[in-house]
Amino acid sequence: MIQIASKPLTFEEFAEWKPENARYELHNGEIVEMSQPLGEHEEVISFLGSELNAESRRLKLPYIFPKQALVKNLENDSAYSPDILILNRPNLASEPLWQKFSTVTQGASIPLVVEVVSTNWQND
Repeated sequence: MIQIASKPLTFEEFAEWKPENARYELHNGEIVEMSQPLGEHEEVISFLGSELNAESRRLKLPYIFPKQALVKNLENDSAYSPDILILNRPNLASEPLWQKFSTVTQGASIPLVVEVVSTNWQND
């Protein structure tokens, strides 16, 4: 994980800057490049995501499983990209950052967040 910026950014500055083809998070105004997950990590994410998605379909829940969405903390300029994010689709209409930045801020929109911890667990 590499810190990129030298001055703290607002979430809006980060969201406008963030490239689409790389993994970045915002930690208290600091841009942090996230490393590529390794094989075992990806296997766990894939298994859990498949199982959760199947159960969601079986129960006919109005959930979506985005790959690149962010979860923003309202109390500071932080935004995280979890390994698995389940969103309550009907609540997305109430999310002010969803359409422009694929970002959610409200607990009602987020039935589940999963972060698979790795050897760099201090950052997970």
